[in-house]
Amino acid sequence: MVAVSKTKPVSDIQALYHLGQRDFGENYVQELVEKQPQLPADIRWHFIGHLQSNKVKYIAPFVHLIHGVDSLKLLKEINKQAAKHNRVIHVLLQVHIAKEETKFGLDAAELDQLLHDPELTGLNNIRIIGLMGMASFSDDVELVRSEFKSLKALFDKHSSQSTINNQLSTLSMGMSGDYQIAIEEGSNMVRIGSLLFGARV
Repeated sequence: MVAVSKTKPVSDIQALYHLGQRDFGENYVQELVEKQPQLPADIRWHFIGHLQSNKVKYIAPFVHLIHGVDSLKLLKEINKQAAKHNRVIHVLLQVHIAKEETKFGLDAAELDQLLHDPELTGLNNIRIIGLMGMASFSDDVELVRSEFKSLKALFDKHSSQSTINNQLSTLSMGMSGDYQIAIEEGSNMVRIGSLLFGARV
């Protein structure tokens, strides 16, 4: 479980840390960079927002997992910045499964193309460890379930084709409003914000 702590004060994160939570997710690079040095070093920071290539360098020294990667260009930049710090950074590829057009992500064909791109083999400082996706913001449970099912099918297909820097073991889907459906459909990483911290101001 990733506790989504964006916009929440350091004191709230510290309180959850003392209860045993270690994985926290932030959406904004500047906010993450400000919070990270104020909190315990063993926190595993997840960047869960849409990451711009020119911002990668700020989180490369410490980020645990970057969610939402949807281009080879961004993978190359993460690899470049990770190499500067002699690190291997883990990433999730974002797949577009929702009906809304505003959400980012790869479609099935683009995912297949990216995972089989020959340039991936030269990116020694990244590791693609899974897929993530966000379902439609809808009260239609069957729609949400079908979108999660489609992502699980893609995950199953590609996780059977592991390579050196493509080892799919994490399927991140489900948030405060739909995490139970996501878990039923195979998610092994959920991102929970409002249920833990209360509604965002």
